[in-house]
Amino acid sequence: MRLNAIGLLDTAQFIASPNYDERPHDTDISLLVIHNINLPPDEFGGNGVIELFTNRIDPAEHPYYQSLQGLKVSTHFFIRRDGALIQFVPCNQRAWHAGVSNWRGREHCNDFSIGIELEGSDTTPFTDAQYEVLIALTQCLCQQYPIQDIAGHVDIAPGRKTDPGPWFDWKRYDSSLSGGLINRPASSKPM
Repeated sequence: MRLNAIGLLDTAQFIASPNYDERPHDTDISLLVIHNINLPPDEFGGNGVIELFTNRIDPAEHPYYQSLQGLKVSTHFFIRRDGALIQFVPCNQRAWHAGVSNWRGREHCNDFSIGIELEGSDTTPFTDAQYEVLIALTQCLCQQYPIQDIAGHVDIAPGRKTDPGPWFDWKRYDSSLSGGLINRPASSKPM
C-alpha cells in the first residue's frame, strides 16, 4: 500500500464523493476514527453505502433510505466484509464522517482526522479480511501522517454514536500495531 502526494491509496478503488472540502490551513492529520456502516440496516454487500457517500441514494429503494434524504456525508475509506477497499476522499482533504465531535478537547474532528468505515454493525463480528486490511491501512497511514491517536466514532461523539460497536476487537487491532496509538477513554473500553 502506498499513498500518493494528495493522499490517494494505490490499492484502493477510488470512487469520488462530492462531500468533502479543504482542511484548515496548517492542520496535521493526527487522528484515525473507526466507524461501522451498513445499508440497508443489517444487510451487507450492496451498493447502499456507495450511493450514500456519492449522493445517489434512492429513498424509494428502501424505507430506511427516506431518513437519509439530503444527508451529505463521506469517509476516506470503506472496507467491505471481504476486505475490498474503497476510497471516497483523498486523505489530504476533509471528509465529512465525524459530525459533531470532540477528541481530547479539540472539536470538529473532521479537521484533523481520517475516517475509516467498516462494513458492519453493532450486532455482527467483523471479518478476518477486514482486520487484515484495516491493520495494513493503519500502518500505511501512520507512516505518511503524524497520527497520534486512534478512536472509535463512539469516543469522539459519545451519547450520539455507538460505532464501531461492541463486536469490534480493539485488543486484536491494538496488538497488531506497535505504536500504542489506541488511546480510548476508560468509559468506552470493553470490559
